[in-house]
Amino acid sequence: MAALLTFVAYQIVWFAAVIGAGHGSVWPGVGAAAVFAGWRLRASAHPRVETRLLAAAFLIGAILETCWVRAGMIRYAAAWPLASSPAWLLALWATFGLTIIPLFGYLRTRPWLAATLGAVGGPLSYSAAARGWHAVYFPARPWPSLLALGLGWALALPVLSLLARRWLAAEAVRSAP
Repeated sequence: MAALLTFVAYQIVWFAAVIGAGHGSVWPGVGAAAVFAGWRLRASAHPRVETRLLAAAFLIGAILETCWVRAGMIRYAAAWPLASSPAWLLALWATFGLTIIPLFGYLRTRPWLAATLGAVGGPLSYSAAARGWHAVYFPARPWPSLLALGLGWALALPVLSLLARRWLAAEAVRSAP
């Protein structure tokens, strides 16, 4: 039940961020992400690990988004404070980091599956944000951009899953009697 609730809450954050950005505002996404993070960290059995995953996802997202924007592969609506990494998008990355343990635990020992899901799911999410709400803009020929997004997410999801595995194992060792 907790996984379903996490999934639904994450989708609410995604819609708030994307619809808000499509209407020129970063605050719906940032606000929804803050509420999600507060709830998720209070509900978590591993708040220290999840906080680290939030930070790792935020950093990975900032790096990838900056690379994609600077390469001209993607552009964002509501690009505040930086065009290369808007607050609403970084809030989504951070929120995504908080879904790794409750939703993607099965990927911790399946890096190829994580890479495949990232390669497919990442570009689909950006495409939906572009087509449905105009929060994301692709060049006239979007395929190179979608390929770059797929490659980035094919790296990001396995890395986050590996970090979760490593940090959960370290936490288990620390808390063992």
